[in-house]
Amino acid sequence: MRIVVVTGLSGAGKSEAVRSFEDMGYFCIDNLPPELVRKAAELFSQSDRKLNRIALVIDVRSGESFSEVLTDLEDLRRISPDFRILFLEASDEALLRRFKETRRRHPLGSEGGILEGIHRERQILAAIKAASHHVIDTSSLSARELRNKLIELFSENVKSDTFSITVVSFGFKYGIPLDADLVFDCRFLPNPYWVESLRPLTGEDADVRNYVIKWPVTQEFMERLLGLLDFLVPNYIEEGRSHLIIGIGCTGGRHRSVVLAEDIVKFLQQQGYSVRLEHRDMSASSARAADEEAD
Repeated sequence: MRIVVVTGLSGAGKSEAVRSFEDMGYFCIDNLPPELVRKAAELFSQSDRKLNRIALVIDVRSGESFSEVLTDLEDLRRISPDFRILFLEASDEALLRRFKETRRRHPLGSEGGILEGIHRERQILAAIKAASHHVIDTSSLSARELRNKLIELFSENVKSDTFSITVVSFGFKYGIPLDADLVFDCRFLPNPYWVESLRPLTGEDADVRNYVIKWPVTQEFMERLLGLLDFLVPNYIEEGRSHLIIGIGCTGGRHRSVVLAEDIVKFLQQQGYSVRLEHRDMSASSARAADEEAD
């Protein structure tokens, strides 16, 4: 079991770090009071949920109890040989700018200004910073750069742990998937709908597949499309995405788009990505089918 304790200065990026750990498949608990660390350690050690990776955020929001945190963390260290403390910090100038931009109150600055709260927090956290395994200064880091650093430190397999793809076949007559990141239109390809024996079938049937794939224009389109995806997907990962939705549409979503979506999924899986396939409109209701004029 790997346990990572995320701590550090307010405004240094702990919320962004939690999102990154969640994308990496960690079970995350934010703002865990130190006095509950021992109870959490007992639950983790006895859990039958097979929690292999856990990230806990512990910081000064816990109040005075934070002063005993290093003693409390020994319980986690005992149950996990892969125990790590991650400390996030930033310069006074960067933290001051972030609090002013978000108009948030510093948790220790109720009676004084933001800068006073930052200085008090540095003093309180000095001991745990000294005991930390990893200290990251986020002063000049973007959210994406912080995420990449965390992946490098805490994820063994970027593709399977932090990135997934959904490929959706659909019919344009029923609307484009609203959450799609990329949409491709294959309505220009020869249409099995106009072959009477193929009309009642779907793209999962071999006869329809053979009809769609046999055309040189289809073969060239797929060669170009798969080459484009081979270029785009690694760049989406580098940009910081954790999930990508690819839509491929024909008129009704029953024939051409189904065939091509399945080939896209096979290609992406061969590249090592975690991919889910959804045929949104293939099983159109009888009411839809009755109204169709072309697929």
